[in-house]
Amino acid sequence: MTGISLRFDERGVAEVTIDHAGKLNILDRALMAELVAATERLAAAEGLRAIVLRGAGDKAFIGGADLREMAALDAASAAPFITALHQVCDGLRRLPVPVVARIDGYALGAGLEIAASCDLRIASDRTVFGMPEVRVGIPSVIEAALLPRLIGWGRARRLLLTGETIGAAEAERWGLVERVVPAAALDDAVAETLAQLLAAGPRALALQKALMRDWEEGGVIGAIERGISSFAEAFTTDEPRRMMRAFLDARERRK
Repeated sequence: MTGISLRFDERGVAEVTIDHAGKLNILDRALMAELVAATERLAAAEGLRAIVLRGAGDKAFIGGADLREMAALDAASAAPFITALHQVCDGLRRLPVPVVARIDGYALGAGLEIAASCDLRIASDRTVFGMPEVRVGIPSVIEAALLPRLIGWGRARRLLLTGETIGAAEAERWGLVERVVPAAALDDAVAETLAQLLAAGPRALALQKALMRDWEEGGVIGAIERGISSFAEAFTTDEPRRMMRAFLDARERRK
């Protein structure tokens, strides 16, 4: 069943699963709202020590935002749509405990922005990363603004301007993820990282995360706000709808 599930264990670790596996865990408006609600619940949870964010199945972490919903946007509805996705990312960044992204399969567009919003990223060796928005007529916005700080401006430009994808090994070399392991070892790698986090002082981790967010946000907030306006501006022409429809039609023909 499609939705967001939350599971807590006795150590204070919460696992958040995005379950839309039949659609590569694509995020539509309903799932975005559920994710925001989940982060709000987590922010208020007592005894929480760490969070693992994952996608259901083995095909995708998050394959992106729902292209069918985006293809129907116009200049008026585009800003609320992308703001909802920003609220998901921002909610993760502002959680008081470390968030570990368990990444297996596709992490594209919104999926990569959400991964970048997590504190640590551990990926399987079959993961594929990319920001393909320009290929469907829109710019990469909101938390894509975090990418230059993770991988440098040149590599960020390569991803955002070409829309190409990269594999897990290259992502690790770039610093986009902290660790890459074989798919069969992914859960063990996540468990090892959790053990390290749980060995630290809870108060110290909360203070460290908040401090690092302050370091990071010098220019990010303004970039995100400008990104929302840029996303809406893209829909003042028919380019997004035309290119998204062509993409969807081509995908239907390949089935």
